[in-house]
Amino acid sequence: MIKLNPSVLKIITFVIIAIISITILLVVLKNKKVGKYRKHISFLDKEKNLLESAPVIAELSKIETIIKNDKMEEKYKSWQNRFEAIKENDISTMNDYIFNLDTILEHREYNKFNEEYSKAELHLYKIRTKINNLLEEIQDINQSEEKYRDIIIKLKAKYRELNARFEKAKESYEGIEGIVELQFENIEKRFQDFEIFMEKNEYSEVIHIVKAIDTMIDHMSIVIEEAPDLVLLSTKVIPKRIEQITDTYEEMKKENYPLEYLNIDYNIDESLKNVNKIFDRIKVLNLEDCMFELRTMLEYLDSIFNEFDKEKIARKEYEDEKGNFEEKLDKIASIVKDVYGQIENIKNMYDLTEQDIQVIDDVNLRLVALKKDYKKSLKKLSNSKVPYSKISEELEEYTELLKKIEEDLDVSLKSLGNMYDDEMRAHEQLDEIQELLKESKSRIRKYKLPLISNTYFVQLTEANEAIAEIIKELENKPIVIQTLNTRVDTARDLVLKLYNTTNEMINMASQAEQLIVYGNKYRSINNRVDQGLKAAEQLFFKGNYEKALKTAIETLEVVDKNIKNKMVVGYEKN
Repeated sequence: MIKLNPSVLKIITFVIIAIISITILLVVLKNKKVGKYRKHISFLDKEKNLLESAPVIAELSKIETIIKNDKMEEKYKSWQNRFEAIKENDISTMNDYIFNLDTILEHREYNKFNEEYSKAELHLYKIRTKINNLLEEIQDINQSEEKYRDIIIKLKAKYRELNARFEKAKESYEGIEGIVELQFENIEKRFQDFEIFMEKNEYSEVIHIVKAIDTMIDHMSIVIEEAPDLVLLSTKVIPKRIEQITDTYEEMKKENYPLEYLNIDYNIDESLKNVNKIFDRIKVLNLEDCMFELRTMLEYLDSIFNEFDKEKIARKEYEDEKGNFEEKLDKIASIVKDVYGQIENIKNMYDLTEQDIQVIDDVNLRLVALKKDYKKSLKKLSNSKVPYSKISEELEEYTELLKKIEEDLDVSLKSLGNMYDDEMRAHEQLDEIQELLKESKSRIRKYKLPLISNTYFVQLTEANEAIAEIIKELENKPIVIQTLNTRVDTARDLVLKLYNTTNEMINMASQAEQLIVYGNKYRSINNRVDQGLKAAEQLFFKGNYEKALKTAIETLEVVDKNIKNKMVVGYEKN
């Protein structure tokens, strides 16, 4: 006997245990997989048995009790045959699939099992669909009595409600009440047909009758809802509106309103034809689009009234504005004519530029064009070719054009007026300047100065020459206003300068003389005063009045520190 090493013995033992464990695991996994496939087969077998025991026979037995005609009997036999065919062919084939899957599982052909199982599952679905469809057809007949009775009860309630509404407002259906009553009678007959076919259990016909009744009642709902308004519109409202339009149109034609553009006669005839056609459709209860067409027609007729009102308003506005426009047009034309009549005189009087003349010519041309267009507008109105609304718009445009012409004419006339105003102002200022010069000369003569400076005579000569230039410019024709204004400004400045020089010279001479006289009392007591006043006298008689005044002041300040203040006070008193 071989004695093994303990270590080797342990290894052998471990290997044996491992092999046994793996074997057991493989067996367990195999059995688990087989169990899974067995469940699939059981599921198919269970579902097949459920389909095979479907309540088709029970439902067919119910059909036997209501078979009262050949059609129903034919359908009953057809359903029987279809169910037998399912059992003999489809169910039998399903049994073959299940047997085949058992065989494949025994041979452990697992890959093939999955493929065949899919085919069996698809076949099972087809059987289920066939049986469900068959059951649905049979149950539909079995439930027809209750289902169609419920539907008819609801339809009858709706029918009675519609009929009551009609009877209550029958006068609103004037002209079509007989047609509506006849339609109610037709629905009543269909209810009777329903009862007849239900009695015979001819459900294939019943369903068509129910659908027909439902459609007829839906249509009658529309009729009862819309017909009164349609009748009112087509027989009263629209004809009355057409009558009003016709009367108004005739009255406005007598008042010479140009309404040809509305084409009233043709459109009214077409409206009458259309409303009659629509009412013919209403009479046979064909209401489709009738409301839309009638409302569209009513909107059109209302739009004609709007046009009438628009023309009346436009005519009043036109007549109100026409007089104002023509008055202003004549006034501006008269002004332009007067300007043209005097233009040569104005050109002779003033040095007008080409632009000044061009503005007046342009205003005249625009005015002539406006008159021409306005006459065309009046002619169109007299021929009744253009409505007042259009003519009124044109008059507004003409008024705006005339306003612009008037503004441009005012600018031109203002320019001419300014020239005249400048000339008149030049005459007035010439008189004022000459008066001021005269006053300056008078003061010089009145105050007899011992000597007058050359400055005075130079300024006097310049002032006289400037005045002569004004007179010369006023006598020249045409007058150049800009030059004239320059001459006036120059002369005014020179005469004012002379006037100021005259006053200043006289004032200084007067003050110097007064100081010398005032200081005479100090001559005998103060030699400096005597010498200073002598110097001031000499300057005075030489015509140097400014220096004489300054010397006198400086001299007298020796004896009187307040001499300047006294001089100012004394001068103010004078």
